[in-house]
Amino acid sequence: MRRIAAVALIVLCAAALVVAAVLGSPWWWFAAGPLLAVALLGVHDLVQRRHSVLRNYPVIGHLRFAMEGLRPELQQYFVERNFDGRPFDRDVRSIVYERAKGTAAEEAFGTERDVYGDGYEWLTPSMAPVRVPETPPRVRIGGPDCSKPYDMALLNVSAMSFGSLSANAVLALNRGASLGGFAHDTGEGGLSEYHLRPGGDLVWEIGTGYFGCRTRDGDFDPDTFAEKAAHDNVKCVSLKLSQGAKPGIGGVLPGDKVNAEIARVRGVPQGQTVTSPPYHRVFSTPRELVRFIGRMRELSGGKPAGFKLCVGSRRQFLSVCKAMLAEGITPDFIVVDGSEGGTGAAPLEFADHLGTPLTEGLITVHNALVGTGLRDRIRIGASGKVATGADIVKRLAQGADYTNAARAMMFAVGCIQAQRCHTNTCPVGVTTQDPRRARALDVGDKSLRVRRFQEATVASAQQIMAAMGTTDPSGLHPHMLRRRLGPATVTSYADLYDWLEPDELIAAPPQEWAADWAAADPDHFTV
Repeated sequence: MRRIAAVALIVLCAAALVVAAVLGSPWWWFAAGPLLAVALLGVHDLVQRRHSVLRNYPVIGHLRFAMEGLRPELQQYFVERNFDGRPFDRDVRSIVYERAKGTAAEEAFGTERDVYGDGYEWLTPSMAPVRVPETPPRVRIGGPDCSKPYDMALLNVSAMSFGSLSANAVLALNRGASLGGFAHDTGEGGLSEYHLRPGGDLVWEIGTGYFGCRTRDGDFDPDTFAEKAAHDNVKCVSLKLSQGAKPGIGGVLPGDKVNAEIARVRGVPQGQTVTSPPYHRVFSTPRELVRFIGRMRELSGGKPAGFKLCVGSRRQFLSVCKAMLAEGITPDFIVVDGSEGGTGAAPLEFADHLGTPLTEGLITVHNALVGTGLRDRIRIGASGKVATGADIVKRLAQGADYTNAARAMMFAVGCIQAQRCHTNTCPVGVTTQDPRRARALDVGDKSLRVRRFQEATVASAQQIMAAMGTTDPSGLHPHMLRRRLGPATVTSYADLYDWLEPDELIAAPPQEWAADWAAADPDHFTV
């Protein structure tokens, strides 16, 4: 009853002030107006039935919702320490911002990391470090069936679609890629003019929606695909099987983001929510998948063709390897996306609990290809929270040939980790189709930041490799990466995981792999 009495008192006071303003001096409106608004709010809170907090605590209950809305910013800027923020801590965000701006990225007074904590990892320096090469290494993408191989940089822009990103963000990323000589994955949202206009090298990715190369019924359109894949900027073509943040559920682009331009690029109705199905229509077995990759390569005129996945069942991936052996067809590259990745919005349960983290996924794919004798024909890209030179070197030591970054590239164009990517209200214009918000992103400035970030990060990776005694990624091995398992227990990745020998699965599968290898079927995705 006290809350009703309090609201009644506010109403009476507001009424008295209104009477004073009407009958007396109009200056009373300066007090009457705000108090009247509070009185109306209090009455509304008492009679509404949606929020129990407001019915019990009218007016002041709104403070709870205000603090809840401000919580992420308060946490990020005032509460979290430099090294414990999520998804990316302040140290990582800062080093990306500094490298993108071209400022010094050194720190004084030693590391803040707990080097004796369980799970701490480090790379082993050499007693005989070598000189850093002047030219960054490149990775040749293109197996025996590829007539137009491509030399990939060690760090590239990972898959992010136009639609999920603003036009200005796509322009900045692609112009940065053009300036820096690295690749830009289009994401599954189609091949837009913003990908093509700046002239950067592209990996054209198509997903289950076949956006940009789909029929009216949503099937794959080979003629349209061939026409667009022939563009000089398109250097590789990729089929997305799944992505780290939400493996197995496809993608969703809210209808308020689907403007006329996005609808034209994707080939979908304007203003309607676009849902990519979780499954592909072009294949239903490992053998059909392998054949389709070969078809993509043919339709593109011999350009490198591959696929991206977040690893799930090892048995299923071995089924694909068996299909490659049976058909004599191999992709030119495979991008392994870790479950810790995720620029797209996803249900919390998927983001938290579904999919294999990048370390285990990468090692699984690398070992499977080595064990089947296919590793020398296929290059492996690693994607999932790659943001520093150390991240690149770790992934190369675990079996990757090159890396891709999405969120780090978003930081380079101004992302502040507001985590509103799916709401169309990005405060810095990166992940929005609102022209008023997107105009805040200056393409000229941000494209230079993308180039500087990629260049400095690759240079950092080269410095680390040189300190480890090698000038080339081929000189990195699992024993060079160590992990602490306890207060007095340290092991290298060479001992922490099993590493297969070439053709070992075909000749004599080890016990740990034997059951999965025996059950793998090139004609079924056996779970």
